[in-house]
Amino acid sequence: MSHDTLPRPTATDKRPERPQAESRRRRHWTRRANPLAGLGSIVWLVIVLVPIYAMLSASLTSQDKSLTGNPLKPPTDPTLDNYNTVLNSGFGHLLSNTVIVAVTVVGIVLGLCVPLAYVAVRTRTRWSGAAFRLFLLGVAIPAQAVVVPLYLLIAKLDLYDSLLAVILPTAAFAMPVSVLVLTGTLRDISEDLYEAMALDGASPLRMLFQLTIPLAKGGISTVVIYAALQAWNGFLFPLIFTQSDEPRVLTLGLFNYVSQFGVNIPALLASVVLSGIPIFAVYLVARRALIGGLMGVGGK
Repeated sequence: MSHDTLPRPTATDKRPERPQAESRRRRHWTRRANPLAGLGSIVWLVIVLVPIYAMLSASLTSQDKSLTGNPLKPPTDPTLDNYNTVLNSGFGHLLSNTVIVAVTVVGIVLGLCVPLAYVAVRTRTRWSGAAFRLFLLGVAIPAQAVVVPLYLLIAKLDLYDSLLAVILPTAAFAMPVSVLVLTGTLRDISEDLYEAMALDGASPLRMLFQLTIPLAKGGISTVVIYAALQAWNGFLFPLIFTQSDEPRVLTLGLFNYVSQFGVNIPALLASVVLSGIPIFAVYLVARRALIGGLMGVGGK
């Protein structure tokens, strides 16, 4: 039979394509209503938003009215005096110290944990496995259990009452979880990509910067958010390792509104609101990569 006499499909030949049918069924399944999940989402949203609303409402209330009335009721006479009080009480100095601590901690964690995770994934030696297990052991050690030895060590190094006394322990305790997250992310990178770069003559250092780091943005973003949160919200190390006002950070600055005779609750909550805005902005920028890293698909 020649090429010209081959039967050609006509418009009446409607053969169902199985992959497309399965894809349509899958889309129909994913679009089905789930009232229970919707109800749970609404409940969770209320649980999260009600405290935030109460905090914002109280921060706009005058001090003499902060302990009277319904805390969920909108303020009848909102005022920004509490925010002016916070901004005029050395908030800029506290914020700059906290930013220095957070940025330095993130830099130390990334500078050390990314190469460590790369070696743990790419090297199959006894020493690399032992180092990785040592970092995993650090996850189980709480900071409260070693605060006294840390205090003696920092005093011996003449670092007491300085920002370094806060930065170094914070970075050290953020590293175990960071190594764990980055190791899981780097293991998702295909071995074929490493072999292809090795055939091109790429060195391990070049693979790290040109292959591993670009494909591990999700895990790196997760580590950045985690380390920044540890530094931003840290209270134990600044409380024990600092004393004067010069190295004071935001978490210790909240004590400015606590006196012997009472607590300025509206100003305290206004300070909490202002201190939470920068780290919330960082989360908004990196939220997609953060979610991808937490789901274990950051390297894909």
